[in-house]
Amino acid sequence: MKSEKKQGRPRAFDARTVIGQAREVFWDRGFSAASLDTLSAATKLNRPSLYGAFGDKEELYLDALEGYREESLDVLSEALDPALPLRENLARVYDRALAIYLHGETAARGCFLISTATAEAIQHARVREVLGRSLNDFDDAIKERMELAVKRGELPADADPATLARLASAVMHSLAVRARAGDTRETLEALAHSGVDLICGRK
Repeated sequence: MKSEKKQGRPRAFDARTVIGQAREVFWDRGFSAASLDTLSAATKLNRPSLYGAFGDKEELYLDALEGYREESLDVLSEALDPALPLRENLARVYDRALAIYLHGETAARGCFLISTATAEAIQHARVREVLGRSLNDFDDAIKERMELAVKRGELPADADPATLARLASAVMHSLAVRARAGDTRETLEALAHSGVDLICGRK
C-alpha cells in the first residue's frame, strides 16, 4: 500500500479489509483476469479511491500477497508448536492448509500464493520476489522445527533438516495444486498422512 498519506479527510475504509476483499477477487480470477471494475465492485471503492490508496492493480495485488504471506506464517508457527511431537506438528500444518485450500464458493481454490503468483512470476519481477521470499520463509520455519526434532531424537541424528523442510513444503504445494484440480478431501488427507510418514517414519 502507498506509504505516503495524502492530506485531507481521513479514509472512510479500513485498508486491511479492502486488501482482503481484493484478495478474494485475485484468488478466484488470478491477477490478469481480475478487472479493475470487479475489484472496485468487491471493495466498494471507485477507481480513483483505489488508485489513491493503493496505486495500480499490481500494487494492490502485492499487498494481498504480503498479507497472505504474513497470515500463513502465523498459521504455520501455531501449527509447529514445539510443545507437540513433530508428527502432530506436521499433521496440524497439513490440516490447516487443507482448511484453506478446500475453501471457495465455486470450487476449491488451493493456495493463494501458489495458485496465482506462480502464473505471474515470469512477467512481474516483484511478484517473483514475494513468491520466492515467501517459500523460503515457510521452509525456514519448518527447518527450525526439524532441527529441534533432530536434537530431541524425533529424527535420526544424520537427518538433513533443510531437505526435510523442503520435502514437507513440497507436500503442501502438492495439496494446494491437487485441491484446486478437484481432488477429494479423502484423497488429499491420505496424501498428507503419507507425507508425515515419509518424514517421520511409519508408526
